[in-house]
Amino acid sequence: MSAAAGLGGGAGFPLARPRRLRRTPALRRLVADVRLHPADLILPVFVKEGVTEPVPVTSMPGVVQHTRDSLRKAAAQAAEAGVGGIILFGVPAVKDGRGSAADDPDGIVQLAIADLVAEVGGSVAIMADLCLDEYTDHGHCGLLTETGDVDNDATLERYASIAVAQANAGVEVVAPSGMMDGQVGAIRAALDGAGYRDLPILAYSVKYASAFYGPFREAAECAPQFGDRAGYQQDPARSVGEALREVALDLAEGADAVMIKPALAYLDILRAVADTVDVPVAAYQVSGEYAMVEAAAANGWVDRDRIIDETLTAIHRAGADIILTYWATEVATRLSRG
Repeated sequence: MSAAAGLGGGAGFPLARPRRLRRTPALRRLVADVRLHPADLILPVFVKEGVTEPVPVTSMPGVVQHTRDSLRKAAAQAAEAGVGGIILFGVPAVKDGRGSAADDPDGIVQLAIADLVAEVGGSVAIMADLCLDEYTDHGHCGLLTETGDVDNDATLERYASIAVAQANAGVEVVAPSGMMDGQVGAIRAALDGAGYRDLPILAYSVKYASAFYGPFREAAECAPQFGDRAGYQQDPARSVGEALREVALDLAEGADAVMIKPALAYLDILRAVADTVDVPVAAYQVSGEYAMVEAAAANGWVDRDRIIDETLTAIHRAGADIILTYWATEVATRLSRG
């Protein structure tokens, strides 16, 4: 008996032809069940104190450290494209061991938050990263003990103060990224105590000690001056159980949404989290992911736009409701144009 006959096909074998729905672009669009929307995207931006012109980030072609003026223009472009949110990272002119600029009412991020509220408030969610690495002279995400270790509990006090400062400036979402134990609870208590009970927290719940962050450290000027962050960020060699535990702890402490960072190398973790929780799940397509695509495209090795769209679709397909990407405005513009 032939294979075709054995499967009941006969002369018409195969009867099932999945390719029928792939024949034309119109058919593929019709049956697509993973669809990106501009509002799914968040644009990470860097704003630097004391510069008069945007400063290009050499390892991230197309990305700059903004002035306050150029940031307002970038925000307006993002809003016009339909981007869902903007998340701020600050680069202060002066750094110290406490990261004092992080909660200074006149610090660069607080001023930039106010700028964005005035420029695009109501049309784009204005968010701020909440950490200390951009503000400390040692480049770590918290205060240090005398022996050079990061002091978890002392750092929580600083995070609480930063959250209130950002809230006072008008931020709509705080996003703690330092991976300190108890950070969400400390921030929630501080915000509630200051009268900001309705201000949501997007927790960087699952953040790995990753080599994909290299270009970001140029953009945010936050490379550690000694050691690394493996003592508080998650180990890539750990399985999904630890990630789910981190997520559960953050939700129990009051997180309103959770994030996985990086995205592409951790799609299995993203899927597991998305299948487990009933809050919005974000994923951060980080600087190394961006830089690799831009470098390969510049050498003519890949189709740039297709690679960008494919990676974002993969992240969305794996379970991300929200995607942080440096291509947010570009992709949102393309999506809006069909």
